[in-house]
Amino acid sequence: MTAALEEDRAALARAAEQEERVLSGLPEPADRSPGQRAAATAAIDAARDARCAFLDAHAEEVYEELTAGRTRRLRLPELAAAAAAAFPGLVPGPDRLAREQARQQQDKEGHEIDIGIFFNRVLHAPRAGDHLLGTMLRPTPRALGLLAEFTRTGTADLGSVRMERRDGVARLTMCRDDCLNAEDNRQVEDMETAVDLALLDPGVEAGLLRGGEMTHHRYRGRRVFSAGINLKALHNGTISLVDFLLRRELGYIHKLLRGLVTDEGPAWRAQPIQKPWVAAVDTFAIGGGTQLLLVFDHVVAASDAYLSLPAAQEGIIPGASALRLTRHTGPRPARQIILAGRRLPADEARAIGLIDEVHDPDTLDLAIEGALQRLRGAAVVANRRMLNLTEEPLEAFRRYMADFALHQALRLYSIDVVTKVSRFTTASSPTSERPQT
Repeated sequence: MTAALEEDRAALARAAEQEERVLSGLPEPADRSPGQRAAATAAIDAARDARCAFLDAHAEEVYEELTAGRTRRLRLPELAAAAAAAFPGLVPGPDRLAREQARQQQDKEGHEIDIGIFFNRVLHAPRAGDHLLGTMLRPTPRALGLLAEFTRTGTADLGSVRMERRDGVARLTMCRDDCLNAEDNRQVEDMETAVDLALLDPGVEAGLLRGGEMTHHRYRGRRVFSAGINLKALHNGTISLVDFLLRRELGYIHKLLRGLVTDEGPAWRAQPIQKPWVAAVDTFAIGGGTQLLLVFDHVVAASDAYLSLPAAQEGIIPGASALRLTRHTGPRPARQIILAGRRLPADEARAIGLIDEVHDPDTLDLAIEGALQRLRGAAVVANRRMLNLTEEPLEAFRRYMADFALHQALRLYSIDVVTKVSRFTTASSPTSERPQT
């Protein structure tokens, strides 16, 4: 701990107190006059300038203090809560975040942007960022608590994801039939638990992800892979920057790609636990569903399925797609897909490298089993590890996620996002590409 850190910590607290004095004297965000909104913006900007300057000078020191010299493993929400306690004014505390989450997105103050600033600086700091990535690749306490039962029975019902181990394959079925497998905080929690269990169970050699049968009136009895982010949850203010948008990328999706870090085995040969993964796409993979496919080793799709990344329509950043999509499709198609919302029928998606096989729905099950069998060779895991290291170096991912943390937070509170999400949640046109969830 340095004198400069202590002096700057006190200055940061004073800047945050000034921001709080201004905001506490104003009406709720939705009720402010133009002049009051300008006053709030000026106060918030001044405090954020102070936060950025503080972290630019001390990000590594802050992380060292919060993690006791990188001896403590704090996941995203734990790290943010520790920062709020140890550095007053740096990030909003749990109580403030809880009050914010109780509001609709359009009525929030936008305190999550300060968390975006925090993780932006932490991830850009090499030692801190690498340690945080490693922490997020460790199994969750929930998965460790369920592991013995899953290993014994080969089944688990996690709520929005069901699991079955059969013939050495962990078969994960997304079963949010109420919303076409549109993701929210709950599904991210369940998906990370499921991925952890599949990777930890020694009886699992490969993993399969597929959507279950829906009860939605437009897709009743049909399997659906994913409708992407749950826009109703976003409109209602319950999509969290930390527990959804950051945890999703740094948690289960990164684990699908990079594996699971544990302390088992001799240190000299320590490697993440990795297994090959197959995705099976029925009906559609929209938004986050298509993002998921970019980290799978093999993707099989029904001939009547389609893919899309409607980022321009929703107004938010489509996860790590900007990092990963170009290596599948090349730069021009990637821009058409992300910037213009180009929709890809299964055959077209296969032609540009997003899908490996396309089959009639009646023969899809057989194709899935064939793909799983081909990925169960003894050298598959070692070779997928080397391919992934080449295609996506850890440093490149860390730098991308640093900027994603801030810019996604800014997009969450943009006027156009709030307007678009409200339109999606009330639209009823059956011709809209985005299924209404």
